[in-house]
Amino acid sequence: MSIAFLDGEYMPIEQAKISPMDRGFLFGDGIYEVVPSYAGKMVGFALHIARMKDGLEAIGIQLDWSIDDWATVCNRLISENDPGNLGIYLHVSRGTDTKRFHAFPENIAPTVFAYTFAIAPAPIADKSRVTAKKASTTRDLRWDRCQIKSTALLGNVLHFQHGYAQGSDETLLFNADNQLTEASACNVFIVKNGTVITPLLDNQKLPGITRQIILDVLRNDGQIAVQERIVTMDEVANADEVWITSSSKEIAPITEIDGKPVGDGSIGDIWLAAQTLYSAAKFNY
Repeated sequence: MSIAFLDGEYMPIEQAKISPMDRGFLFGDGIYEVVPSYAGKMVGFALHIARMKDGLEAIGIQLDWSIDDWATVCNRLISENDPGNLGIYLHVSRGTDTKRFHAFPENIAPTVFAYTFAIAPAPIADKSRVTAKKASTTRDLRWDRCQIKSTALLGNVLHFQHGYAQGSDETLLFNADNQLTEASACNVFIVKNGTVITPLLDNQKLPGITRQIILDVLRNDGQIAVQERIVTMDEVANADEVWITSSSKEIAPITEIDGKPVGDGSIGDIWLAAQTLYSAAKFNY
């Protein structure tokens, strides 16, 4: 039985209840994070909490929690549940109001919810032991503040379903100028002539924690060139390698897009080098 946290109490997840008047339920008015944990060790914990605080500030939710408060909840959930491979879901909504009204209510307490779920074992830097993924492409139709990790994910869900219905593992998104933004639930990297390239952050992309760690470890290593810049649809179509990155997937190689092979259709050597560096350094973040 999974143990969850809700508004200061730990309980079986089946007992966790919120009001139907909670603004997270009515409006998707909230912020969330997912922190990966392997054998009790979290990856990027401080970075995830910093991003959550930025998101809460961006939408005006006031929650007086320190990083230690979040650590206490996360570590308790790890100990209460299977300490193997876990995703720790953290969710803060604006709280429960007495009426449905679009303007932010005053003097209500945020709802804080957290639970764990099983995730796959950490990827291994071994071409023979990683599963390559397929992607589809489509126009990015989400809202213009994708840098906020909002709980209102309908746009992302619809884009993911677009690819899923075609037998793909992800959907790569392009704006009206045919520039790569991200994927429905991941950041995206391409590799061309040995250089790792990813789109610059702006309001069209979520500042992914895994993305940040990858850029950091590659730059610290110094053996592989890295660029953050505009990436066009043609560049994606002609890339030597394409990756999607997230906290649970780490660095996942894409070998097929819209039914066509990426590069020579095999997992690339730059992916292998990047995943090796990431695996060695991830618990330092």
